[in-house]
Amino acid sequence: MRIKALILTNLILVGGIAGAQTLQSRLQSAFNRLQADSQCKYASISLTVLDAKTGETVFTANPNMGLATASTLKTITSITAFNILGKDFQYQTQFGYSGSISADGTLNGDLIIKGAGDPTLGSWRYAGHHENDILMQLVAAIQKAGIKKINGHVVGDDSIFGTQSVPNGWIWMDVGNYYGAGTSGLCWRENQFDIKLKTGPVNTPISVLRTVPNTPYLNYKSELMNAPSGTGDDAYAYLPVGTKLMYLRGTYAEDQEKKSISVAIPDPAFDAAYRLTDTLKRLGFAVTGEPESVLSLNAASQPVPTIATNLATIASPQLSKIIYWLNQKSINLYAEQLLKTIAWKSGKQPSTDNGVEVEQDFWKARGIDPHSLNVVDGSGLSPGDRVTTMIMATVLKSAKGTDWFPDFYESLPVYNNMKMKSGSILNVLTYAGYQTHNGRELCFSIMVNNFNGSGRGVKEKMFRVLDELK
Repeated sequence: MRIKALILTNLILVGGIAGAQTLQSRLQSAFNRLQADSQCKYASISLTVLDAKTGETVFTANPNMGLATASTLKTITSITAFNILGKDFQYQTQFGYSGSISADGTLNGDLIIKGAGDPTLGSWRYAGHHENDILMQLVAAIQKAGIKKINGHVVGDDSIFGTQSVPNGWIWMDVGNYYGAGTSGLCWRENQFDIKLKTGPVNTPISVLRTVPNTPYLNYKSELMNAPSGTGDDAYAYLPVGTKLMYLRGTYAEDQEKKSISVAIPDPAFDAAYRLTDTLKRLGFAVTGEPESVLSLNAASQPVPTIATNLATIASPQLSKIIYWLNQKSINLYAEQLLKTIAWKSGKQPSTDNGVEVEQDFWKARGIDPHSLNVVDGSGLSPGDRVTTMIMATVLKSAKGTDWFPDFYESLPVYNNMKMKSGSILNVLTYAGYQTHNGRELCFSIMVNNFNGSGRGVKEKMFRVLDELK
């Protein structure tokens, strides 16, 4: 009986090793086909697959090649944030006033919305946090305090995150558009709004119909042109620099149904102050001053008021819910806000550079060489980010077994029937995530940089490699 048991055990071990070798050989063949494909003739390609429980290497090809990550970098930002902030972390936005309230209910001072970096304030993604929900909370706090007239301004204070909203390394074409919205200590409606377009025949100019919501404090000059069907949305917004004029450039296909583009708010703190001022006036409150932000006050060499009396504190959704949408919709703003937040919560000034330093130090303490995590932002929008697939897979493996792993796993979208984050910038396509193969849990990272031709074609070819993990 003992001899039979030993034989059976050996057969199982041999079968397991053979299965692993078979997977490795299949992955090698699939990787070789991808590397030999004409679309990848001048490309840099890397793939790492690890056992998600043990960290054992299942397969590697160019594992130490530093490559542009695109949005798969958000997995590292998310995991770092979970580790440093905790899954229940919430931002706290303060609302109060300077000055004093007279007997007749006149506030002789300013109403101040003091941001703490919450990227969800006024977002449409969370029940109770929509723009109107937040505005009504602020109005209710004003009414409870007995304020009937504001002899002053509504001020949006975003100073906690400093004055540099756009990370070094982002390109000018991106930063005026919704996906390139810069960070702010006081975000508002995810720092974006829509511009409705008046389209027409091919090769004719496109004009601006209106914005949603209305933005009377900005002007627009459209240089957009109507383009043939099938050419898609190739329209870009360019933020005003020192002016109130936003340019729209590029083309917009005649068969596009939406007839609008989403763009970045130049000064989210001002927009928040503007919306509250407008709401108060509509409800019959007298407000003598114009809305202000730190940016507008600094431009006028005016001091920024501080809260003397707090009226309300608005808590954000928990970090686990923020990261869900961060990865599901690949929201660059969320990733950049979190990177600054981990710097702030680690005792440093909340800047992008400090966030990168804290992130690198965190993983260095866990055996990861900072040179293999060479990044300049948190979202992967910068083409200058360089990370190896070995490091990305290692970070993914580290999440297993934590109390927040179910939240992180749930945040990952499903592509090709696999739980994984995608990433795409110019001539770069990447994927990173988890897959179970014959009962074995795996984590992986695959990156292709500098491919030629259509992104769809490369995606299908990368999926053929990843199909071997199923």
